Amino acid sequence: MTAQRQRHPLATVLSWLYALLLAAPLYYLAVSALKTNIEIFTRPFALPQRWLWGNFANAWRSADLGQALFNSLLVSAVAIALTLGLAVPAAYALARRDNRLSRVITGTFSAGFLIPPFAALIPTVVLAIKLDLFYTREFQMLFLPASALPLSVLLLTQFMRTVPPALVESAALDGAGHRRLLANVYLPIAMPGVVSVTILQLLTFWNEYLFSLTITGTAPGVRSVQVALPTLVSDATNFGVLTAGTVLTLLPVYVAYALASRRMQEALTAGAVKG
Repeated sequence: MTAQRQRHPLATVLSWLYALLLAAPLYYLAVSALKTNIEIFTRPFALPQRWLWGNFANAWRSADLGQALFNSLLVSAVAIALTLGLAVPAAYALARRDNRLSRVITGTFSAGFLIPPFAALIPTVVLAIKLDLFYTREFQMLFLPASALPLSVLLLTQFMRTVPPALVESAALDGAGHRRLLANVYLPIAMPGVVSVTILQLLTFWNEYLFSLTITGTAPGVRSVQVALPTLVSDATNFGVLTAGTVLTLLPVYVAYALASRRMQEALTAGAVKG
């Protein structure tokens, strides 16, 4: 007991240090978005002498961030819906069966981690051209779920395997088919996994740059925020405007993460109470 009490102050100090370590870059980003170039380099962590709120308007207008944000939101939302629509039934099937075939399929999904993303770039471009979907958002919506399925299926399978067999047998005796078992038994218990996959893939889809630049292109009507943001860089870059644009591109995913993480905490708490 004494040793545990002695560790508490150290744990508190380490927790605060970790929080400061995470908060420092965010603070630097926020204050830099309101400064001139000179202030950013001479007084990096000080508050701005003059708050340049116009940097946000300049970034929004110069990079056409309104259209870029809409494109990223649309692609990410559709891609996440397709990912979950494919991964949830697949994970349910793998969780329900533990035989040679299911292990082969699981190994196949695991093999997806062995392929580096850039190795699939040229075949993906060729496929997009053959489908007449090159430089379109639609192909990005189809490609992103395909790249996300290995991790999503494996994570959801592990969550669904935690469902008590007695609960499944009880529901089956009541006449529940596969659809009801998935909707009423497996999904509620695996909801923290679903939310975790949603958060993880949202961050991945939102920050994707290589395939967005190569496949979707740089046209203002279809480009993502990650492709639009570098247009603020030039030989005379206004780093305050560039930082303001970065803050604007971070806000949607931050809000989504905050809402989804709260939902995950509620699901975990509900599961603990039920258990």
